[in-house]
Amino acid sequence: MNAGFIQEPALEFGTGAHVDIRFGLMNHGPLDCRSEMAPQRVRTGIVGTSEGVEGVHTWLERIGRGVEAKESRQPNLFPRFPGFGEDTNLSAPLFVDSRLHGVIKQRELDSLFKSSDRNRVVREAVDMFLSEMRRLTEKASTEVLVCAVPEGLLDYMEQDRPPEDDDAEEEEPAGAKNLDFHNLLKARAMGLGVPIQLLQPSTYDESKRRRQKRRAERPRRLQDEATRAWNVYTALYYKAGGTPWRIARDPGELTSCFIGVSFYKTLDRSRLLTSTAQVFNERGDGIVLRGGTAERSKEDRQMHMSGEDSCKLLNNALKTYRSEHRTLPARVVVHKTSAHNDEELNGFREALRANNVDSADFLSVGKSFTRLFREGEYPPLRGTFLTLDRRSHLLYTRGSVDFFSTYPGMYVPSPLRLLCDGVEQTPAFLAGEILALTKMNWNNTQFDNHNPITLRAARGVGNILKYTENDRVQSRYSFYM
Repeated sequence: MNAGFIQEPALEFGTGAHVDIRFGLMNHGPLDCRSEMAPQRVRTGIVGTSEGVEGVHTWLERIGRGVEAKESRQPNLFPRFPGFGEDTNLSAPLFVDSRLHGVIKQRELDSLFKSSDRNRVVREAVDMFLSEMRRLTEKASTEVLVCAVPEGLLDYMEQDRPPEDDDAEEEEPAGAKNLDFHNLLKARAMGLGVPIQLLQPSTYDESKRRRQKRRAERPRRLQDEATRAWNVYTALYYKAGGTPWRIARDPGELTSCFIGVSFYKTLDRSRLLTSTAQVFNERGDGIVLRGGTAERSKEDRQMHMSGEDSCKLLNNALKTYRSEHRTLPARVVVHKTSAHNDEELNGFREALRANNVDSADFLSVGKSFTRLFREGEYPPLRGTFLTLDRRSHLLYTRGSVDFFSTYPGMYVPSPLRLLCDGVEQTPAFLAGEILALTKMNWNNTQFDNHNPITLRAARGVGNILKYTENDRVQSRYSFYM
């Protein structure tokens, strides 16, 4: 075994670079701030009950004037939100107007909640939101729609949910049979052609903090208001077509295309697992692809595609990349949630030969039950890298962070397990790329995310794609996040 450390990757912003997302945006502005194609303002439609619509509208106007930092001994962990508009480096304001409001009647929701059929309630609640969203998109030009999820709907849906697990993946449980409001609404709204953002009441009103499932007398943890403002602004800016930041790249490095491959079951669970892929470049531009079928291997009990489907998936990914960028990447990196077998690798390599792509790296990325212990009270540093053998490695993407002067998590962090199934670059170089890709989550401006965006997005996309078999499917990642 050999232990090492990977320095925190920098990100590029409009006029400079920084390791931290919020300080980078505050000091240098979004990456595209000098581009004529960048959003000049984000026309934001709001849909919900009258209370929710008014609450979101008021809060978005208020954070536009700035939010003071939380008092803390770790000021880098809780920076202020500077507000948005011409006087700040966040020059594109969130534009809200009463003409961009869609109101759902509270009495109709209350009547719906009397039903004991949970899936019927979810479907009809989605229909109510869709009706107002469609009306807004037909009468006004909105770049993004904010859905203020009613508190009563959250209460209804949580009646039969298990206690929350703060360390759980965002993926739906394998045995889930209930319809998911978030995923169904995202899927059904694809045809509107406008990305949507769901907000819970506690995001814009701290008095509506929800109670813990296990300990009902205690409120759930809530991010400080400045952090919530950072997260919402960044998500809406990206969904409106902006590019907040990108991975800092050495001009001498090969242009890379990152592909995440994950699996999901169809909604009726009658068919085998299906693969899904996400295509990202260094800017974080994401494109969704639906793959072919997959099977659980009897040999290793993991999910695998056929060689033919693997070849087709990568061919489609490269075709899509070329359509977007007018050129092919010099290098392809595939992150998969299960190990690559020989048939998959042969299929991928066949696609690379057909497209004249010379360089590729294939890694499987998953959970590890191995833990490292550090002397003192804090867990290992984010970036700690351990080589177990030539193929197997561990990477701490969560852990103590020097820039924050603390460990910002609540539980003992676990590292990622990296298996180099077929690689050309060194394991340390590949681990550094994964560490950088954990910073490309547009929904979270605290940069120490656990999973790289390739796999985080592929899992989330799969949970939505299962609802879209007969609906229009958007290819841009902004419709799924």
